[in-house]
This record gives sequence, structure tokens and C-alpha cells, in this order.
Amino acid sequence: MRLPVLALSAAALAAILTGCVVAPAQPVYTAPPGVAYVAPTYVSPGVGFVWSYHPRYGYGWHHPRYGWHRGWR
Repeated sequence: MRLPVLALSAAALAAILTGCVVAPAQPVYTAPPGVAYVAPTYVSPGVGFVWSYHPRYGYGWHHPRYGWHRGWR
């Protein structure tokens, strides 16, 4: 009788956890020397974007393939 209860609870736990996604840790970005760090004002626009510093325009979301998000304003 104990076996069906364990099997049922294991099946329920597996069904609950199937939607969980573990994201890899984001690398910590440090500002270049002499530049104040500015935190993002909105969430990342997608997978692969990194909060980065541009020497002329400042901080923004950058993707190695798609470039800067929203361009420079």
C-alpha cells in the first residue's frame, strides 16, 4: 500500500517541476576605470543580451549578433 502512495507523490512532483527552468548565472559586469556604473532601467530584451558599456554612448543592452537594443538615442 505504501508503494502506490510514493509513486503517486513522485509523479505529482515530477509533473509540478517540469515547467521549471534553471538559468545560468549571468556574469558580473564591472565598469571601466573612471566610469560610474549605471544600472539597467528595464529588463533584458532577450536571451544573449548583456548590459555593456560603450565608450561614446554609455551603457545599454548589447547582443553579439544583433547589436545594441533600441540603437542610440
